[in-house]
Amino acid sequence: MKFLDQAKIFVRSGHGGPGAVSFRREANVPFGGPDGGDGGRGGDVIARCVDGLNTLIDYRYQQHFKAAAGTPGAGRDRSGPAGQPVFLNLPVGTQILADDQSTVLADLTRVGQEIVLASGGSGGKGNAFFKSSTNRAPRKAQPGLPGTEMWVWLRLKLIADAGLVGLPNAGKSTLLSTVSAAKPKIADYPFTTLHPNLGVVGIDGREFVMADIPGLIEGAHEGAGIGHRFLGHVERCRVLLHLIDGTQPDPLAAWRTIRSELEKYDAEYQVGLSAKPEILALTKADAMPDDYAEELVKALRDTMRSERGETAAIHIVSAVAGKGMNALLRQLMQMIESGRQEEAKKEARKENDRGPDGAEGETASWHPADA
Repeated sequence: MKFLDQAKIFVRSGHGGPGAVSFRREANVPFGGPDGGDGGRGGDVIARCVDGLNTLIDYRYQQHFKAAAGTPGAGRDRSGPAGQPVFLNLPVGTQILADDQSTVLADLTRVGQEIVLASGGSGGKGNAFFKSSTNRAPRKAQPGLPGTEMWVWLRLKLIADAGLVGLPNAGKSTLLSTVSAAKPKIADYPFTTLHPNLGVVGIDGREFVMADIPGLIEGAHEGAGIGHRFLGHVERCRVLLHLIDGTQPDPLAAWRTIRSELEKYDAEYQVGLSAKPEILALTKADAMPDDYAEELVKALRDTMRSERGETAAIHIVSAVAGKGMNALLRQLMQMIESGRQEEAKKEARKENDRGPDGAEGETASWHPADA
């Protein structure tokens, strides 16, 4: 299955059915009066979050989604049935944005979550509705209200526990293929990885999900190499694993480049990406002398301390030789579990603040007039 993390689609809810103009006609009832029924309500366009999907590829081949119109009313006070809704099945982590690509209409983060993206038009009233003491035989009925139509963008941001970042050819795909069952493409040239990959990593009987995104380059926060879309896939990660190729000419410059892109992306989108817990890993240790690797670790610590005022854990690893991998995964697992516990505490506090009657529902509604 091909990976697609962005798609533009057109949605239109159903028009309301018109009301009917009808009069009761039976034997021996010369003035039966009006009995026109109401039109049915138009179908909604509903976005719902489902399990088992991790791509938006289905929305490349079908871009138009139109709900059914409501059925017109009929005589004998028969109201028309409502139009059938249209459901958009979306993977966890999908954001729905307006046509300007900046206004977030919905953020689907839980399986089962549903959003009424476009409400169907109300059905028109039949002439029976307009009967009064002064107008016993009204000959008017309402047309149904039109549905809502709009273009929206679907943008998928993968949900993972740990996110791999680094320059192209830093060894991210090799590491992911070593510690999980994922099989990303691996080659000795930059930009081998063109799409994000997910893998389930196991250590000491525990598991977490790791996301590998294509390599970042300078200017990624502005879209260079569509890096702004790739960075979106690690927004929701609890921990960042920053890989630095220890065999490249200037590893310190590589660290500065990635940190600069994370901070600039934060300044533009305000998502706290640069403040996430981070672990550094010097990769390709099998191709470095031990004394050089230790000197490089010391230089990185000194640079972080002088430029950021703090340091991060640094590991020397080789995914090919298996060197240092268990210690790295154990520390990742520890940080992820700490993050999970903090999130659980926050959710518990929110539940206590809402009280027993203030729980949030699973279904929400949005209308263009609310924007």
